[in-house]
Amino acid sequence: MAKKKLARFAEVLEFNNVVQAGVEEVFNRKHRLYGKWSDEFFGRNRPVIVELGCGKGEYSVGLADMFPERNFIGVDIKGARLWKGARYAYRNKMQNVGFIRTRIEFISSFFARDEVDEIWLTFPDPQLKKARKRLTSPGFLNRYRSFLKSAGPVHLKTDSSELYEYTLSVIRFNSLELLENTTDLYGLGLTDKVLSIKTFYEQQFLDQGKPIFYLKFRIDAPGEISEPDAK
Repeated sequence: MAKKKLARFAEVLEFNNVVQAGVEEVFNRKHRLYGKWSDEFFGRNRPVIVELGCGKGEYSVGLADMFPERNFIGVDIKGARLWKGARYAYRNKMQNVGFIRTRIEFISSFFARDEVDEIWLTFPDPQLKKARKRLTSPGFLNRYRSFLKSAGPVHLKTDSSELYEYTLSVIRFNSLELLENTTDLYGLGLTDKVLSIKTFYEQQFLDQGKPIFYLKFRIDAPGEISEPDAK
């Protein structure tokens, strides 16, 4: 297994659709593609949609296949995971999807103000013991506000009731605009072609009979987003 991971990591280095950034490139500084993704990476000025914690990249690739007129970027720290989506996109010559290998903590170093049209969070680690590490915590949401367009939505799909309830509490505590909300996406028949895209982990959860939670919301309320009083 370790050899396979190393082989995949090495192969990812050869893909021209993957940007890998060391800490020294993004710690308290802007990445070279900051504000330039449409022009320099994709070569066309189209809406940019970002999937954070993209894992194997199924959602980024699925959306890119579905919407060829838009640009998609999947972000994850694990190169061996990114390998699957990056390889598929590379071999199929998909020009509207790319990947960034970096920690989400550095995400604001990659995108300029209003550069991103929407954000997807697909089955992120719920971080049950450390709220500040959740990708829907105020610390991360405030980072996203630095580059997400004011009307741009954030999508969360998760099997974790704890992460769902926590995110809902952040939304309500900060008076954020809640656009969609369900505790059983498939059971209630609320999926469309976009929400029906399934990641590797999502299919595992469905096979176990777990419901899938979904939230869609905006984060452009005035003032800093803060932690709810009751965590």
